[in-house]
Amino acid sequence: MRIAMGTDHGGYVLKEDLKARLVAAGHDVVDFGTDSDASVDFPDFVVPAARAVAAGDVDRGIVLCGSGAGAAIAAGKIRGVRAATVHDVYTAHQAVEHDGLNVLALGGRVIGPELAWEIVDKFLGAESGGEERHARRVAKIEALDQSRE
Repeated sequence: MRIAMGTDHGGYVLKEDLKARLVAAGHDVVDFGTDSDASVDFPDFVVPAARAVAAGDVDRGIVLCGSGAGAAIAAGKIRGVRAATVHDVYTAHQAVEHDGLNVLALGGRVIGPELAWEIVDKFLGAESGGEERHARRVAKIEALDQSRE
């Protein structure tokens, strides 16, 4: 799978750990930065990763910041992106299966690398359940996305 990643300084260490694990697992990672723990603004790195997902250049995205909240908010501003901060394994797969999640946001200062890896593994392994009720809900989300002012 081809995966975009973007982070600020608060998620840098976790991004590097996850990126190494993803590459070792055979995934192709497109890293939009940052490249150190020096203070930067998360939108500068999260938004390009989200745009890659929206454009179809990658299959999914993983964005990080200290809490995961800012990264999810910034990524979610890109039309076609459905981003959420996830810090548990259930939501990691349920949000894909039911809600069409395509960008996972994680907090580098909130969870450790082992739990983060479990979450990423479930996120990447999940597919839409295809149930009519879920497809209907995702279609409503997409309609909202298209009607943004």
